[in-house]
Amino acid sequence: MEALPSVLQSLLLVPLTLLPIINPLGAAPIVLTMAGGQEHMLKKLSRQVALNGWFVIVVSMLVGTYVLDLFGISLPIVRVGGGLLVASSAWQMLSSQEADAVRAAVRNQSSPDLGESEIARRSFFPLTFPLTTGPGSIAACIALGAQLPRKPLLYVAGAGIAALGAALTALVIYLVFRHAGRLLMRLGSIGTLVMMRMSAFILLCIGIQILWTGWSELNALHAGG
Repeated sequence: MEALPSVLQSLLLVPLTLLPIINPLGAAPIVLTMAGGQEHMLKKLSRQVALNGWFVIVVSMLVGTYVLDLFGISLPIVRVGGGLLVASSAWQMLSSQEADAVRAAVRNQSSPDLGESEIARRSFFPLTFPLTTGPGSIAACIALGAQLPRKPLLYVAGAGIAALGAALTALVIYLVFRHAGRLLMRLGSIGTLVMMRMSAFILLCIGIQILWTGWSELNALHAGG
């Protein structure tokens, strides 16, 4: 029983860390557009994007650290690069007068008659990557994976808890995508545009925060060396 609070804390760490970066509500209009406003298509796309997102999160947490070690890349560098990409994407969303190329491509591809294989293909790019689990969230996943214990038994337990946390994150993504369409349709085009601009500003702040954290860690390493 004494270990229960620690397990719950580890379980909630993944969604509490990733959801502010993922910001599923900000990507909901794009999912709704690709679904063509069809309820059954929205359900299928939401489920597929959530599954894809879970896979990306788990792989990034469990494998990302070893990939970085293979190429000699440090976590602070990943945070700096991820922060720059997130901030750059957010700035483009804020400064653009029209929908960007990704949204335009999604709008052109939207169809109520997509098959299962086509849904799986289109749901990964751009809906899963980079709109849902983009560079910022992947960098955060790698940082979370670096905190897993290295002893085999403890690693398996920690990886299982992290996978459950990723499942909670994916569940929230699914619920937001599945039901946010009704809210967005009530908001209308102007309300949706305002919400997207606010989400872009929040995303810009998150990108700067990730960048600043990585830069601070690099300075600390340089000062310590």
